[in-house]
Parts: sequence; C-alpha cells; structure tokens
Amino acid sequence: MHGGGASWPLRGHEGASRAGRFGNGEMNDLIFTVAIDGPAAAGKGTIARAIAARFGLAHLDTGLLYRAAAAKGGDPVAAARTLTEADLAAPGLRSEAAGEAASRVAAIPEVRAALLDFQRRFARRPGGAVLDGRDIGTVVCPEAEVKLYVTASPEVRAHRRWLEQGGEAAAVLAEVKARDARDAGRAVAPLARAPDALVLDTSAMTVDEAVARAAAAVAAALGR
Repeated sequence: MHGGGASWPLRGHEGASRAGRFGNGEMNDLIFTVAIDGPAAAGKGTIARAIAARFGLAHLDTGLLYRAAAAKGGDPVAAARTLTEADLAAPGLRSEAAGEAASRVAAIPEVRAALLDFQRRFARRPGGAVLDGRDIGTVVCPEAEVKLYVTASPEVRAHRRWLEQGGEAAAVLAEVKARDARDAGRAVAPLARAPDALVLDTSAMTVDEAVARAAAAVAAALGR
C-alpha cells in the first residue's frame, strides 16, 4: 500500500442514491453510465460512491439488490419481483452472511431477470448514473460510456474484509476465494471483465489513488 491518502476499506450503506449535482445542472438531461465491476472487497463500492459524488451522478449498489432479495426470505424469485428501494435499507445487508446468501441467490436466472430491468432503467436515467456490481459492463449496460473493472489480489481483499468484520484470517481468505469461484462460475451473467473496461488493480493503491484513476477516465469520457 502506498503512503498517504485514505486507506481501505471504506464502505457506505446506501443502495440507490443521488449525489450532489456537478456544475449548474449541465448533467440534468445527459444519459451517461459508469459501469464498475469486480470481485468482492476490491473497492468498487468505495470508488463508485466517490465518482457519483464528484460528478453529481446517481449511484446504485446492485449487490444490495441481491442481498435484499435474499434477506426477504421465502421464494427468492418472488422476493426479487417485489423488491422496492425501501428494501435496500433493511438492517444487516452489509454482513458477510448477507453477502454469501446474495451470491447464492444471484446464481438463479429468474432472480437476475427480475432485477435486470430495474438496473437498466437506473443506468440510463437522465442525469447520469454509476452502478457497481459484477455484470454491469457485460450484461446490464454493455453500452456504458465508462467501464471499470476493479480488482485486487485475494489476499489483499481478504485482509480488507477481515479488517471490517474480524474472524479467523484463513477462514476469511477461504470465503473470498469460494465467493470468487461461485461468482465467476455461475451459468448466467458470471463475474467477468468487459473487453473494453479499464482495469484498476487496487492491491497497492490507496483509496485516493484509485479514485483519481477512475475520475480521470470519467472526466475524459465527459470531455473535461
């Protein structure tokens, strides 16, 4: 990790949000999507929130959709079809158990289909949007103006998760690797890097460094 700047992890709790506007309403009618994909604990959520705030874009943490659907209990397909933004504020959605349940629910094709339209509408809403997840640039919004693939080594990601949640370090690493295998190996919309995505390996980056790289890509796409 380089010296200076904020350190990982920095995680928020909002699901869908609108950041402060950039400039004098110049983004109000613009259709502009930033798609941020990557494995668990790579830093994509932290980067997504920072980019949304800097450029005045709406932000959706798509992982919370699956966590919320799993948390509702019962038939996950029915839960996905009836999901509302209020469900994204349910307590406990950031826990490791909720993440594991979300990974299992996300492997169900009918669940993904039920949530796909919601994500696509959010992505192309007037004023621009940032979405972070695992298949945003490949499935949800392949036409996104900016695609980022945020990653880090399994060991670094496991350490970040351990700093957040504690537990046995070896067990956390095993869970991270198992989650990676499940997300990359599912038959529908697996975790994958879009061919035209900019790769940000945050293993040795501070938060500030990673955000600066991402912001430069967004600014270039906006012509700023």
